[in-house]
Amino acid sequence: MSVAVEFRPAAVDREEGALLAQAMADEIAAIYDGLDLNGPDMPKAGPGELGPPGGAFVVGWAGGEAVCCGGLKRLPDGACEIKKMYVVPAARGQGVARTLLYALEDLARGLGYTVARLDTGPRQPGAQRIYESEGYLPVANFNANPVATYFGEKAL
Repeated sequence: MSVAVEFRPAAVDREEGALLAQAMADEIAAIYDGLDLNGPDMPKAGPGELGPPGGAFVVGWAGGEAVCCGGLKRLPDGACEIKKMYVVPAARGQGVARTLLYALEDLARGLGYTVARLDTGPRQPGAQRIYESEGYLPVANFNANPVATYFGEKAL
């Protein structure tokens, strides 16, 4: 089953974008024993990274509700990194995460990227399964994320 999602540009630090990004941070903190996504050892993914010219952030809407978010960040080698992919619990299991991933890949292509990378941690096996099923191949740790155990890359 797949739900129709409309993606709109947003800011990671304002309105629904900020609410969803905080919900994701809260969930990550619960999964990973208090991990702070904005801590000094974590890869940066704030408004500076997830905004123009090299980045972007979107919120996905379904049935008048903000149900997901995600962003893109430019990496030093010219590839992009998919960041802050999050689906609200009530919208999970309906294809929203995969739809979000497709939207972010399309957005990356529109910004001129030819390679996308992403990561996930050991306590999020569902995320890794989606990434692998969508053609992401394992690569070396490209962003010094101290928690991630899966780093993937896909040619766009």
